[in-house]
Amino acid sequence: MHVEEPGRPEAASATTDPGVTFVMPVLNERAYLRRAVESTLAQVVPGPSELILALGPSTDGTTELARELAAADPRIVLVDNPDADIPIGLNRAIRAGRYPTIVRVDAHSELEAEYTRRALATLDRTGAANVGGVMRADGRAPFQRAVARAYNSPVGLGGGAYHGGTREGEAESAYLGVMRRAVIDEVGGFDETIRRGEDWELNLRIRRAGHLVWFDPTLSVTYWPRESWPRLVRQFFATGRWRGELVRRYRHRNSARFFAPPLLVLDVVLAVIVAVLQLTGIVSGWSSAAASVIYLPVAAYVVLVLIVGIGPGGGKGWRDKLWTFAVLPTMHLSWGSGFLIGVARGAHDTVDTSRLGDRNTPLP
Repeated sequence: MHVEEPGRPEAASATTDPGVTFVMPVLNERAYLRRAVESTLAQVVPGPSELILALGPSTDGTTELARELAAADPRIVLVDNPDADIPIGLNRAIRAGRYPTIVRVDAHSELEAEYTRRALATLDRTGAANVGGVMRADGRAPFQRAVARAYNSPVGLGGGAYHGGTREGEAESAYLGVMRRAVIDEVGGFDETIRRGEDWELNLRIRRAGHLVWFDPTLSVTYWPRESWPRLVRQFFATGRWRGELVRRYRHRNSARFFAPPLLVLDVVLAVIVAVLQLTGIVSGWSSAAASVIYLPVAAYVVLVLIVGIGPGGGKGWRDKLWTFAVLPTMHLSWGSGFLIGVARGAHDTVDTSRLGDRNTPLP
């Protein structure tokens, strides 16, 4: 079934009936879409369900695959998302949905078998407006598995609850999220001016409106990270720049962990400058010794990466460990550089071009 316009006449009145609307923005995800859709449609829910795919202008055959899947299952509804922006696609999909519970799904993810049933029970038990669980990253090839290990490590992404938390409770944000549609409508949906970090910003408004965002570690979603170095760099740079934009907009609502990567970038830049001044003799003697203090944070970071890479978090073989040594700094420096530019200049029209594939390299 295909809907050209994002809204349905009956959607606004369908707020009290049981049922679940799964929403998934999609762009160039042919290699992952089928499994994401299958894991979603396999969810057991009390009442009817539907899956709304918001289709961006894909170039890898994703749209054709989506139409094939929709033709085979009437629960799949397709809506157009020509701008390709995630928050716009999410809002279009939500407006096209008919049911009072919204479950966000990523085309790069697969839901655990009992995910939705458990999340609905947690919504009822806690009275929360949004419930999320753990993102468990996984990989199919050595590089992607290294990125997945970094995602699953507190060192990799800063130790947020949904990157491996074990204690249930109130949360700042939720990965993907199982949400009450009435609350989404109340706070105005996703902010379409935000291209990355839109989930954090939505959860901020949900909490400001007096509602509860809840983390349940029994909920698990498999996430497939970017498959190549250039795509990882582009993804993390764009994400960091939008986090910088969010810091500009919400100065007192940001966790301290967001500032670690940009501080690392600044220290690396200063260390390079000091090294050049020392090598050229411009700085020498006691001044040079005092300036060498700038190397300490970089040295501590290198030791931390070595500890992670050598330990169980670095994988099993030497190749795994080498990839870990490379991936962690790539993530931190790309994100931190983007963050600094975002704070200084804003994000403007920055997009995550990693979803467009590598230059001169077709998507799988």
